[in-house]
Amino acid sequence: MPRPASISTPANEAAALTPNGYAYAELDAGAQVADAVLAEECALAISYNGISHAVMMVSPTAVEDFIAGFSLSSGLVDSIDEIYDIRVKRIGAAINAEVDISNRAFWAMKQQRRQLAGTSGCGLCGVEALEQALPKLDALAISPLPPADHLLELRPRINDAQRLARQSGALHAALFIDGTGEIVLCREDIGRHNALDKLIGALQRDGRNSHDGFAVVTSRCSLELIHKAVRANIATLVSLSAPTALTVQWARQHHLNLIHLPHHSAPRVYSPAPPAREHHA
Repeated sequence: MPRPASISTPANEAAALTPNGYAYAELDAGAQVADAVLAEECALAISYNGISHAVMMVSPTAVEDFIAGFSLSSGLVDSIDEIYDIRVKRIGAAINAEVDISNRAFWAMKQQRRQLAGTSGCGLCGVEALEQALPKLDALAISPLPPADHLLELRPRINDAQRLARQSGALHAALFIDGTGEIVLCREDIGRHNALDKLIGALQRDGRNSHDGFAVVTSRCSLELIHKAVRANIATLVSLSAPTALTVQWARQHHLNLIHLPHHSAPRVYSPAPPAREHHA
């Protein structure tokens, strides 16, 4: 079994880990009053080269990772090198981000410009055209599946890595397990798409090889997460929740290894498709 890892967490997570208790009263005869730490969320407004593009609700940690990952996984830039600068400013309960991108990426963005109002619950909010919801993506290079022992005791290891969720709950996570089986990156957010975008941004900004290991999402594995993984050149995606039928179809079509990790049974490989079963008379 892989040894405990030194997990990379963003520097601005330290502030989020500081207890901020909110009082509540239990709804019973005892009516006990206590404090609970709740997950933070804020509005993030992103502008590219001075033009407002998106406003969405996010957890205010690893914001630069999120912006880089969102830019890549949304197809706004083709590589991390097209992001020249990210300037983030906190204004009360909101965050304003100014992003400088290449002229090529900015021109392409203006050509496909749409009003995008993102939320933490739906990755397709603001998508106005069918071709944007079901985009044409280049297939990945075929990669081997990760060793089975790298998935041993993965659920409790993920729980240990989710530092913010252990305090407040209400947070999804996306993690990266390297070629030795260690959890080396963990990013958390109120939005499942946001968490994966943060992980993608962290992988790119750290210069990690996304094929040397695999990504894990703690949330439902929907089609939008497949889009993001393929665009980010992630070879294998592991989901703690069962995938949808369309998700499996797209994963197979684009050579993305897709594995479901159930609670109480062996990991299930949905992509690549298993060999056809023989039917005996």
